[in-house]
Amino acid sequence: MTDLVIRPLVAGEEHLFDSLPDPGLVGRAVLGETYAGRGFRPEWTWVALRDGMVVARAAWWAGPDDRAPLVLDWFDFTDAQAAVELLRAAPLRTEYSILLPCGWRRDPAVRAQAQARIDAATAAGMRVLVERYRYHWTPGCGLPARPGRLEFRPEPDDAVILDVLCRIGEGSLDAHFRAAAAAHGPLAAAREGLDLLRWMPSPRDWWRMAFTPGGEPVGLVVPARNQTHHVVGFVGVLPAQRGRGYAYDLLVEGTHLLVEAGADAIVAATDQGNAPMAATFARAGYPVEWERIDLV
Repeated sequence: MTDLVIRPLVAGEEHLFDSLPDPGLVGRAVLGETYAGRGFRPEWTWVALRDGMVVARAAWWAGPDDRAPLVLDWFDFTDAQAAVELLRAAPLRTEYSILLPCGWRRDPAVRAQAQARIDAATAAGMRVLVERYRYHWTPGCGLPARPGRLEFRPEPDDAVILDVLCRIGEGSLDAHFRAAAAAHGPLAAAREGLDLLRWMPSPRDWWRMAFTPGGEPVGLVVPARNQTHHVVGFVGVLPAQRGRGYAYDLLVEGTHLLVEAGADAIVAATDQGNAPMAATFARAGYPVEWERIDLV
């Protein structure tokens, strides 16, 4: 068998990435996106070639100002072993997110494509961390009325926000926070969350702390915008305030603030295992648009 050549792209070789045949059933392709349109960088895009033909490809993504990739965002292959070798050879270590249609396990073709990618990533040393729901709200879903139970105020002090994130992390059902806390401690996990929220290019003064009419802190909601969408960046309720349905109040407030900022669509996500938050999104009229699997 001809030796496998694994290397990054160089500028002007985008056609190589696009030359690999793929049914487009999972991953970025299901959104109708193109390699060029996603803003990938050649040095963070790797291909495996045999006889000059691409048999595996992987593209890591980051924002325009980032110095290192944030996520493996596109991964396809026609040769599973070549795909494993590509992931092992590329000097890039990030989370891998697979975007999937809703109910993807019910379609044998989609399930096979998803499982093949999971198997290749696992063979390369990764593991499944969590399955998530991705929501897509539009005005046609209906704008839920503000419940009026809480007061919302900006909080400009990051030290206060960090403390709140750390406290909200107690008993959290979020797999990413739990994994980071287990590895590095809850304060480091909260700092990682704060860094992600600060990374978003939307105004910092959109963030809101929630309080009861008596002044007791309830939680935090971060309406935001990433590189492409308005998003619900964070919703969290402090442990002492849980069980009162306040996550709904926070989500509704964040939705209103984004609409007031001009959003005509809002993207959000939560872990499938976080049943209370999934129910909150459903109650607020956020339909599930896609599913997602995150591997680390």
